[in-house]
Amino acid sequence: MGKLFGTDGIRGVANEYPMTPEMAVKIGRSVARRFKEEVSDPVFIIGKDTRLSGNMLEYALASGICSASANVLLAGILPTPGIAFLSRTLKASAGIVVSASHNPFSDNGIKLFDKNGYKLTDEAEDEIEDLVLNNRSLQIKPGNNIGNVSILHDSAKSYSDFLKSSLPEDFTLNGLKIVMDCSNGATYKIAPELLSDLGADIDILYNSPDGKNINENCGSEHTESLINKVLENKADIGIAFDGDGDRLIAVDEYGKILTGDKILAISAVALKKRGMLINNHVVSTVMSNMGLVSLFKEKGINHTMSQVGDRYVMEEMIKTGAILGGEDSGHIIFLNYQTTGDGILTAIKLIQFMKEESKPLSELGKIMNVFPQVLINVNVKIKPAIESIKDIVDSILYANNILGKKGRVLVRYSGTQSICRVMVEGSDKEETTRLCQNIADKVRRTIGEDSRGQGFKDSSELLKKL
Repeated sequence: MGKLFGTDGIRGVANEYPMTPEMAVKIGRSVARRFKEEVSDPVFIIGKDTRLSGNMLEYALASGICSASANVLLAGILPTPGIAFLSRTLKASAGIVVSASHNPFSDNGIKLFDKNGYKLTDEAEDEIEDLVLNNRSLQIKPGNNIGNVSILHDSAKSYSDFLKSSLPEDFTLNGLKIVMDCSNGATYKIAPELLSDLGADIDILYNSPDGKNINENCGSEHTESLINKVLENKADIGIAFDGDGDRLIAVDEYGKILTGDKILAISAVALKKRGMLINNHVVSTVMSNMGLVSLFKEKGINHTMSQVGDRYVMEEMIKTGAILGGEDSGHIIFLNYQTTGDGILTAIKLIQFMKEESKPLSELGKIMNVFPQVLINVNVKIKPAIESIKDIVDSILYANNILGKKGRVLVRYSGTQSICRVMVEGSDKEETTRLCQNIADKVRRTIGEDSRGQGFKDSSELLKKL
């Protein structure tokens, strides 16, 4: 049946393998067994976003855990970083989030945090995967050895109080106009209430989840409505979260988008200026814009890159002693406060920097020059090693020869979707676009959904043709 865990937990179409109730029971039971090796009486916290399939998978996970003689605390609808926070503050054995992040409502997923609020290591995921796929879950015990499920009634308040504690005492947002897009997801209630409590004048978009409208033409991946509303309201800032609330994309007062790289740049320079950038080090990923690299060199900030995924950013941060890291997609980690990407925390810290600098977001955004970058996502049928496909390799070599030292090419598969991401960066936008399109076309023709692979019985037959 193949590998379960991708770059961010287990993910797939709800009610199809591996996102079925039957599999969720096995996963819950296997997670309980894995952590019973560390503590004899483990407790697990489960949270979710607003997807229709959330209850189904949440209850199945809880059933599996209880059948393995462990207890469950249900936190309800809460952003993913909220579960990371609760895992470490309530001393749970692990935190589990039922969410597929920015994916459409038809998908769902299972993410895991350890007792310290960090995403599980590859080794821990491999152990759980082995237990699930090889049916080595804990033997079920009858009668009074069954675990119990309880409700965490104050989970949202605890998380909100934690977010407020990251701000200076008596900090307010009085006089600030904010447009907020909650993506009909996990932030739909907690984020508006928090920023309103801080005194902001808020216009809220997409905060009426119905189980099916999460991420639907809204949120951090679809900012058109947010931009229009910021301009219409003459707002100071627009903020957009993804479905599970661990990403942030911002929009300045002129409707210009600030992705994770710019937010990371603003945060790094602000913290360095205040003497708070511990170890003078920032971590980003290989997808970061070359403009970010240039800025850090100019400002004398040490910088390393990790592979894509906020868990890998975190691993590199721990290794280098950095307290700031993130991804261009909007996962930003402020390790002084949080152990994973946190969209709401990032939003209030960005606004804090705006207020303390007494500058509009457009001015802060000028700190970094963005190199022309083109990203094309291609839906694929299979994911063979890129270097095994001659047509794609040749197109990458051609692009690299044209760009020389003035640009770069990155072609990689998504760890959570059947997508190949083609990214080209260069000094000339037209040339960069042409080179990126050329590589993307080769991906489509060889392994894309509209490739010559249509009609083949399976991926092995397609691979023989490549």
